[in-house]
Amino acid sequence: MPDDFRVRIGVRTYELDAQGHVNGAVYLQYGEHARWECLQAAGITQAKLHARGVAPVRIEETVRYHHELRAGDEVDVSCTFVWGEGKAFRVQQDVRREDGTLVAEVANVGGVLDLTTRRLVKDPGEQFRSLASAPHLLGL
Repeated sequence: MPDDFRVRIGVRTYELDAQGHVNGAVYLQYGEHARWECLQAAGITQAKLHARGVAPVRIEETVRYHHELRAGDEVDVSCTFVWGEGKAFRVQQDVRREDGTLVAEVANVGGVLDLTTRRLVKDPGEQFRSLASAPHLLGL
């Protein structure tokens, strides 16, 4: 099982909707932020990816809401990569208050895009493994 990677995010007032809680689209931003932080912690940067001519892409993403967040709350967003066969991989993420309360779950399906051919590469895990200095953070 990979290390449990988490990043702390503070809720900002401009992320709120008319009801005073975090806008639904912001949860997707929290998920993306945590995924990039996890990649960087594993030693993978945008510069390394672009030098190789590839970039991660989202194919599908969903949010399941459990509790609302308000300005001033702080949350920990996890990032667990799930690898299978084929061109896509999954990232399971949970958003939790400091006390451990589950606020939301973000489920992401992604791939690694070849920037020249504009097609997904065959083995995205291998792309990440070969660039990472800490591949265990990615479940590799």
